Amino acid sequence: MGKPAKRIATYDDVINAPDDKIAEIIEGELVLTPRPATLHSVAIGELLQELGPPFSRGRGGPGGWIILPEPELHLDGHVLVPDVAGWRRETMGTVPRDPPYLTIRPDWVCEVLSPSTERWDRGAKVRLYAQAGVGNAWLVNPLSRTLEVLRLSTDAPSRWASMGVFTEDAKVRAEPFEVFELGLDALWRDVQL
Repeated sequence: MGKPAKRIATYDDVINAPDDKIAEIIEGELVLTPRPATLHSVAIGELLQELGPPFSRGRGGPGGWIILPEPELHLDGHVLVPDVAGWRRETMGTVPRDPPYLTIRPDWVCEVLSPSTERWDRGAKVRLYAQAGVGNAWLVNPLSRTLEVLRLSTDAPSRWASMGVFTEDAKVRAEPFEVFELGLDALWRDVQL
């Protein structure tokens, strides 16, 4: 006897997931991960504070972006929840009121890695973002104090090209926000390791 067919997860599984979990459907599988730990939340909050004024609001920068924490994305049959995502206003002019998720692929995503999510964030999720046509991805690791910057490859569609890995207190001009210098120490300055 072979293995029984694996049940394909549905959106009802996401809706009925425990409140203390982030629910995603990745390649047909319901994936439940813990809500972000404090270290994770600090990095997300600081990143939003750094990018929001120049890119969302146009204060000290070009504006022209909508940047959201933990949006639920429905892309090509997958339900993905990046830690942060951004859309150029040409891609998504306003945030739709309904439904409570977005079907417009973002131009940029950021995943903050943690031991419980890194396998998914580095593996299936970044691959699915590339397949959906997301132009840039950042992988932030607060434990190792690194930022890895990825750009969708023009040579091989649905593949990433690494634009570099930056550490500690580096000052970075990272795509797609290269007009702005981000001091990485802002992402972990208030964190004691």
